[in-house]
Formats: sequence, structure tokens, C-alpha cells
Amino acid sequence: MLRTITVGTHISVQGNFVSQHDDGRIVVRVGEQLYVGRPVTAPVGA
Repeated sequence: MLRTITVGTHISVQGNFVSQHDDGRIVVRVGEQLYVGRPVTAPVGA
């Protein structure tokens, strides 16, 4: 499943979901790279 995360103030990454940490951060895979960040939530009313 594709997920979008933020890894910085202005940087977001979209990739395949890998796992979730206890603190709410998630891991996504883009090619061979793994990225960890906070999930982007859908806006209210979407």
C-alpha cells in the first residue's frame, strides 16, 4: 500500500508501506531506500 510521509519541514516521500514504529512514525520503501517519517493524514472532508 502506498503511503506518504514527511521527513522534514518541506520534504515528503511517497512509497510502499513497510512497518510502523511505536511512536507513530512509519517506514516506507522507495526502490532500495527506506525512509522513516510521520504519516501525512487526509484533510477533513476529503
